[in-house]
Amino acid sequence: MSSDKNLSPESKFTLSLKEMVAMAIGFASLVGMYYTLQAQIQTAMELPKPEVNAIEFKYKDELVRSTIDNIQSDVTNIKDDVNEIKESLAKMDERLYEISRKK
Repeated sequence: MSSDKNLSPESKFTLSLKEMVAMAIGFASLVGMYYTLQAQIQTAMELPKPEVNAIEFKYKDELVRSTIDNIQSDVTNIKDDVNEIKESLAKMDERLYEISRKK
């Protein structure tokens, strides 16, 4: 019983006709898919590259430029806010100094 479950050089390997046909069909399917994929790749390589027309380029350029302008205005607003906060902190610091001097 234990000799049936162990692999050895004397072990027998059998396949039924049904299993062999299934393996052949599976292998043929894989080979067919490979050649189909290779043909599709070759066709894709032969296709012309997509061209960007002038109008599309113009719109993309305008979009990029407007985005840059928006970012620049946001940065300017943030700088103004930071300057206001610095001024407020300076006033608070002066007041705290005056209060501490009076004591």
